[in-house]
Amino acid sequence: MASVAVAVPRKIEEDSEEDKELQAELKLLVEKITGTDPGLIPSALEMMKYLIKTSTTSMTSVPKPLKYLAPYYDQLKLTHEKMPNDATKKSLADVISLLAMGTAGGEEAKKNRDCLRYCLMGTMKNISDWGHEYIRQLEKEIAQQWNFNCEKSTQQLMPLIKDIMIFNSTHHAEIQGCDLLMEIDLLNDLPEYMAKNNYQRMCMYLHSCSKYVDDVERAKIMKLVREQYARFEEYAKALITAIQVDDSDLVNKIFSTCSDKIVLYQLSFICARHNYVVDLDSDHQYYDQINSILSNSHLSNYFLTLARELDVLEPKAPQDVYKTWLEPVPPRITILGENLNSARQNLASSFVNGFVNAGFGSDKLITIEGGNKWIYRNKDHGMLSATASLGLLHLWDVDGGLTPIDKYLYSTDDFIKSGALLALGIVNCRVRNECDPALALLGDYVATENETLQIGAIMGIALAYAGSHRQDVIDLLLPLVNTAKSMEILGLVCLALGFISIGKCDNEIPQTIFNKIIEMNNTDLLKSAFMRLVGLGLSLCYFRARDGIEVPTEMMNVMEEPFKTTIQTTLLMCAYAGTGDVLIIQELLRIVGEKVEVPKKDKKDKGERLKERKERRGSFTKIKGPRKAEWDYSSGQSMAILAVAVVAMGEDIGVEMIHRIFGHVSRYGEASVRRAVSLAMSLSSVSNPQLSVIDVLTKYSHDADEDVAVNSIFGLGIIGAGTNNARLAAILRQLAVFHNKNPSELFMVRFSQGLVHMGKGTLTFDPLHTDRMLMDSVALAGLLTVMVTLLEPQGLILGQTHYLIYMLAAAMQPRWLLTLDEDLNALPVTVRVGQAVDIVGKAGTPKTIAGIHTHTTPVLLATAERAELATDQYEIVAPTLDGICVLRKLPEVK
Repeated sequence: MASVAVAVPRKIEEDSEEDKELQAELKLLVEKITGTDPGLIPSALEMMKYLIKTSTTSMTSVPKPLKYLAPYYDQLKLTHEKMPNDATKKSLADVISLLAMGTAGGEEAKKNRDCLRYCLMGTMKNISDWGHEYIRQLEKEIAQQWNFNCEKSTQQLMPLIKDIMIFNSTHHAEIQGCDLLMEIDLLNDLPEYMAKNNYQRMCMYLHSCSKYVDDVERAKIMKLVREQYARFEEYAKALITAIQVDDSDLVNKIFSTCSDKIVLYQLSFICARHNYVVDLDSDHQYYDQINSILSNSHLSNYFLTLARELDVLEPKAPQDVYKTWLEPVPPRITILGENLNSARQNLASSFVNGFVNAGFGSDKLITIEGGNKWIYRNKDHGMLSATASLGLLHLWDVDGGLTPIDKYLYSTDDFIKSGALLALGIVNCRVRNECDPALALLGDYVATENETLQIGAIMGIALAYAGSHRQDVIDLLLPLVNTAKSMEILGLVCLALGFISIGKCDNEIPQTIFNKIIEMNNTDLLKSAFMRLVGLGLSLCYFRARDGIEVPTEMMNVMEEPFKTTIQTTLLMCAYAGTGDVLIIQELLRIVGEKVEVPKKDKKDKGERLKERKERRGSFTKIKGPRKAEWDYSSGQSMAILAVAVVAMGEDIGVEMIHRIFGHVSRYGEASVRRAVSLAMSLSSVSNPQLSVIDVLTKYSHDADEDVAVNSIFGLGIIGAGTNNARLAAILRQLAVFHNKNPSELFMVRFSQGLVHMGKGTLTFDPLHTDRMLMDSVALAGLLTVMVTLLEPQGLILGQTHYLIYMLAAAMQPRWLLTLDEDLNALPVTVRVGQAVDIVGKAGTPKTIAGIHTHTTPVLLATAERAELATDQYEIVAPTLDGICVLRKLPEVK
């Protein structure tokens, strides 16, 4: 016989004797208040207030006096209405206001805002005595009332708001106070409640809120934060905030106002890392030292100091990276041996050699005796890229790097000479030298008739002066937009102008590029793969301009599809890079979701497409015979996928959400859209090899579509760049075996292996720095250049323009924590390193890192790691221990 479950009623907890006594006492007090003897009311009210204030309860339950008084709520309200206007009536209003905070009045009390209404009728004294929950309810109702009747509310509520703000700022409730003033649009009143002990929490919270509001409100919040940091002499944080909104006037003012030498050095290192141009007065007390730091002339020496400390100065050969002896098939390549492989594999080894030994000044291929033999093992454009790898080897070392490169400038081979010009630009990337060797050596070749030499000169100029906004360099390149004799030169010139003038949309560059695009409208020239570079160059001028792209977006409406959508999407991508703007992401996803209409005249049957694909596969050098350029009608969608990752970059929740969306797109999207998904996923996790991303990209790297596989393999290199990640290294070795007979995929596998071991594990591509508070625009531009070209890999990177890979040099930076003393000499100190923890809005002094390991500087920091000092002998003047930090020696305590 089946058993039947019987529901047993829960035993209702009976009130204790103390509770019954309290109920009886409160009932008696209510009777006195509502009775006919007015003489008993004041003492009864005082007693009732005393019982409420002294009641003890847990944090998760309603205080018992409020619970027991709830049934008398309406009765007390009725009594209040009949009372004459005197102190007793106000005192009763206080009690009713407090009861309305709970469940006493039900939904009707919440709807009528009884808590606030009776508070305003009450004594308006000592409201803080009723605690945080009462204050919070008042804040909620004040915000509702303010929007309901703003003018009247201002006069009535201001005294109450002032009392609430004083309570919040003195009772560790600054966050609620900020929320209240933002809600009622009185944020400008906040500074009067800021003090030395609470301004940091307020500013940190406001700064985090600025990401989620519109542009007008954001500008207001950021202005307030900057002013308060400057007011309390937090110059480093004020500088970071000023850089975020590109307020060059404030940056210059901070440098002129601050008089502390150590702080000035630290400010200079932050600007140097961000490649930010500072207009420093030549009469400044520390002009020479600061100018030296801002020019990044220190970078090479400090980097070699790091390498010595980590004992990684010994150069690595490509074979040491490939580890072909671990592959289950015979190796396909023997470096400098008799078993020569294809030109493509030699080219891959040139790139790997350059990126792995970047900045170390020596290698086992080119800088050795007879190293030029290796260059001649490549052909045509391969020789250009092989020679240019010298620039990576001597990265940042302008004085030491020019001599070994100079001898190749006298070569009779144009490709080698062009590679040397590009190498000169790479050496000068992010470094400013008083002699200005880049312009002196490259300027003569910019307008030459020889297109091969033009390529190296223009690329070199772009890297050497990226982000400098130098007008003389712009004047040198700008005429080439109209005089360029090939689409390749036009694309490179526009890209170079975008790099040099990144984020500065108020000059003649955008107008000149746009006029050129209009000239080419309704011609087959727009179908060229190099038009992607033209569009990117135009868009870089509007980097993080937000609403500033309205005019160029409207101007693009005259163009035909799909070119119009592609350029407009590129503009959106650059204008909102790293903002995390949800509305922009939704707009981009709408573009991805739309069905692409292909005109009938451009439709092809399946047989034609297969034939074209077979022609493309395996062709590394030039495609034989002229091939008519065709429109890719889903190019706007593929660019939109890339743009989603760029906009969401740096915002953890947004990145997690877009990864889910990319999963759907990769299943149901067009081929060119699927091609972009791998790039977008890697761009949202640069130099940060997360397991979830590795798994997805590994799956796509086995895709039947060659372009999807190539981009996924490249994505694996980007997410592991400079990390020496063992899991990624093993996956790439397996892919080398899997794609052993596919030259394009194998080339990319080898290159990605080099990226994973970039700088022997000391470098990173991550554009976010200074505790991920700042986004390096030049670094992101370098990444975007390669990403955009890989949307059409066969026409660009896997064709003859593989030299565009060197634009990644703009994103290369040491992933270090280097501590210096007051004389800017390396200073070993003990630090704790762990996973970064978000402490915005947390009470007390929360831990900023988790999973702590103790090290002695210099140390390498992963993307999501943070450090803090483990010694009390020094203090930091930077907002966080990251990059190069100058420490101040504290006086010894006796």
